[in-house]
Amino acid sequence: MSEVAAKAVVTRTRLRLRASRLVPYLLLQALIVIATILGLRLLQPSDPDDFAVSEFSLQEDGTTRPVTLPHFTASRYSLADPPLYNGTFTFRNGDAASGWSVFLPRFSNAVEVAINGVVVLDSRRDANANRPDRNTPQIAVIPFSLLHDGANQIAVRLFIWGPLKGFLDTVYVGPDEALRPAFETRTLLFVTLQVVFSAWQSILALILAIMWLMRRREPVYGVLAAAMVLGVVQTFLPAPVPPATSFRLAPVLLASAPLESALIVVFGVLFFGWRWPRHGTLLFAPGLIVFVVGLTAGPPLPRILFLFLGIPTVGICLFLMACVTATAVIRRQDAASFTIGCAVTIVLTCWVHDMLSVFDIVSNERIFVSRLSYSAMLVAIGAGLTWRFARALNQVDNFAGQLVARVREAEERLKASFAREEERARAAALANERTRLMRDLHDGLGGQLVSIVALSERGHEGATITDAARAALKDLRLVIDSMDDIGGDLMLALGSWRERAATQLRPHELVLDWHVATPQGLPLHPELRPWHVIQIVRILDEAVTNAVKHAGARHIAVTIETLDDGRGPYGVISVGDDGKGFALADNGEAAGARQTARGLRNMKSRAARCGAVLDLNSDSSGTRVRLQLPQRFPDSDAAAG
Repeated sequence: MSEVAAKAVVTRTRLRLRASRLVPYLLLQALIVIATILGLRLLQPSDPDDFAVSEFSLQEDGTTRPVTLPHFTASRYSLADPPLYNGTFTFRNGDAASGWSVFLPRFSNAVEVAINGVVVLDSRRDANANRPDRNTPQIAVIPFSLLHDGANQIAVRLFIWGPLKGFLDTVYVGPDEALRPAFETRTLLFVTLQVVFSAWQSILALILAIMWLMRRREPVYGVLAAAMVLGVVQTFLPAPVPPATSFRLAPVLLASAPLESALIVVFGVLFFGWRWPRHGTLLFAPGLIVFVVGLTAGPPLPRILFLFLGIPTVGICLFLMACVTATAVIRRQDAASFTIGCAVTIVLTCWVHDMLSVFDIVSNERIFVSRLSYSAMLVAIGAGLTWRFARALNQVDNFAGQLVARVREAEERLKASFAREEERARAAALANERTRLMRDLHDGLGGQLVSIVALSERGHEGATITDAARAALKDLRLVIDSMDDIGGDLMLALGSWRERAATQLRPHELVLDWHVATPQGLPLHPELRPWHVIQIVRILDEAVTNAVKHAGARHIAVTIETLDDGRGPYGVISVGDDGKGFALADNGEAAGARQTARGLRNMKSRAARCGAVLDLNSDSSGTRVRLQLPQRFPDSDAAAG
């Protein structure tokens, strides 16, 4: 198959797939349209027809003619000489027990109702009731003193300043208890419910604004927040009543609807991950024109512009939004696009219904529901967006959980690696320790055994060979004792050495004075190794041997203590005797016998290998060896560098 043929097959497959998704979606939207129309019909609030007053005479433009309510006038802006409807109703004194009221379900802009020439209702005092798109009902209690038994006069003056023609629905006059339920039902549907939606909308707008401030790279939140703010402004900002001095507030309200619709289209494009086209900014032009003209020109021009620019813009935006959501449903097949698409269909249906009412195509349907459905759609979009944000947070949490698990796994692997490394280091330390011990055995015990062999071969007998054998045995015990696990407590090793030293001195009738100056003796050294112990014990052995063999001492004192000069505690072992001493050269070594000098050098060398410091003082009163232990014993031979 050629490449062109393969592309054609892929294209046909893709088209069939999209068609298979589009057809069910359109059928569903058709069902939603039918359901919405039926809902508007069935949910239409009913009024008490028994108290309807529909026969009136209309005085307009200097002429009077009979009309039947509901009635559309030809006036679009009539304040100086508003249309005046005059009618009659019948009142019986027996009906006065519950009080009578006059109830107006729908009207254009504002009304003034007079009973028998006395004004009982002026909706201009209620700014929220003066917008025809809200279908705000009005009711007023008629004072009993104004009613006459029999026929009574009712006059309704209709003030019109909006973009639409004047309209007055059927007027109801009767007992208040019969009219008020209908009034409350309409108030609930067209006032309270809209306020509830708008309050919810304002909360979502605040949440979305915060989300946008925290995530500037996602402008979709800011766009939707701005649209919701405009919707809230339309609901809660009171409409100015001409000739109010704040008439320039009207263009703000008029321009907010097309601007809000354009923002919704921007939101839809960005929400589904598409780029906003450059020419798309033209959607904002009608709203901006209405706003600018409203600020510079007086009424009724801004309202006329709104009628011919603002309302069609709202319809175009809704149609574009429906196309955007339909495309998203075909491509994405996700719940968010599907839900928003259904909501847009409902709003578009309500908008068409309102337009049919505006242009009198549908009789007696001067009721507007697009604003109500529009608020509900914004709330649904905001809830969906919040749900999407929550889902994103859950995904982030899941990712964070996976990241934590991976970090833990890495940590476990790292711990295992460290354990293996420690095991290798421990094995290497043991090997080094073994090497040192072997070397020490070779230098010490090995040399002594060689001496014994040599003495035996030369024919020496008696004490010489015995002394050499004892020295070898002593050295062997020293090595074996040093390999005991003392847990870094050097005092344990020194205790064993003390027993051996006392046994060694006893035949010479020497006294070993053992003194621990500080309660803790010596500091603990967890890093202490057997070869450290060997070096220290041999230093002490050498000091005691020198005192016995060369100094002729009669008394040997060993002092153990822990000192602290501000740089941390360290241990000190001192060995002193009362022997004859010996002369020291300038370098601190023995100036006399060569053997003694070599022994002192060995002592200092062993001390240096352990990181310790050996000080030697000797005079005619005796010799004092001071071994200052390090605060931490080195892992390797410190003397070797």
